[in-house]
Amino acid sequence: MAELEEMRQIMRDFSYSRDWDKFHSPKNLSMALSVEVSELMECFQWMTEEQSSSLSPEQLENISDEIADVQLYLVRLADKVGIDIGSAVDKKIEKNELKYPVDKVKGSSKKYSEYK
Repeated sequence: MAELEEMRQIMRDFSYSRDWDKFHSPKNLSMALSVEVSELMECFQWMTEEQSSSLSPEQLENISDEIADVQLYLVRLADKVGIDIGSAVDKKIEKNELKYPVDKVKGSSKKYSEYK
């Protein structure tokens, strides 16, 4: 499994060797990321909750490919705008701990603004 820094370099090299960097603006990468997320959602479209939890090997392979595409575009976008994903995730977890205190949100699916 490639670590984030390794993925960043692999995607950077992949892009440069194909002369695609000129197309990889933050705007274009965020749009491509959205398309890949939509393709991931499409894998689950029209499934029941039960079906989405009982996937065939073929379905899992397709979902795996789409998750990988999402991750790779996300790594590429973060690289282009200079964001360290690991640090960003750590900061966001800290914010979410404050925003969603266990004693107020446990067992609830309400948005944080609905329980204040």
